Amino acid sequence: MAQAVARVRNLSISPRKVRLVANLIRGKKVAEAREILRFTVKGCSLPLRKLLDSAAANADSLAAEKHERIDTDEMVVRSIQVGDARTLRRFIHAPRGRAMRIRKRSCHVSLVLESVEE
Repeated sequence: MAQAVARVRNLSISPRKVRLVANLIRGKKVAEAREILRFTVKGCSLPLRKLLDSAAANADSLAAEKHERIDTDEMVVRSIQVGDARTLRRFIHAPRGRAMRIRKRSCHVSLVLESVEE
């Protein structure tokens, strides 16, 4: 079974928002996952679609090194993990001379594709 991995680091979107979309494509075939991401109206759907395409390209590259043929559209999203990354802390003005903290979160996403043996 061939596996291909792709990662995006320091994606400046909150991990909670990315997990909502990542759960939609977990366990799906690559072609189906592309269509889901294409019609999902969330800000992180474009970075996740690019990540999926990158993992498919990595699978093509690995297959070419081994002189094999592989259909990347039939591969399955075996795992997609969204983890916390750095958090930028900013302050804004609040009433009565106070300051309020704003946390700008970011995340790391790791995606693993695996070919299905028939």
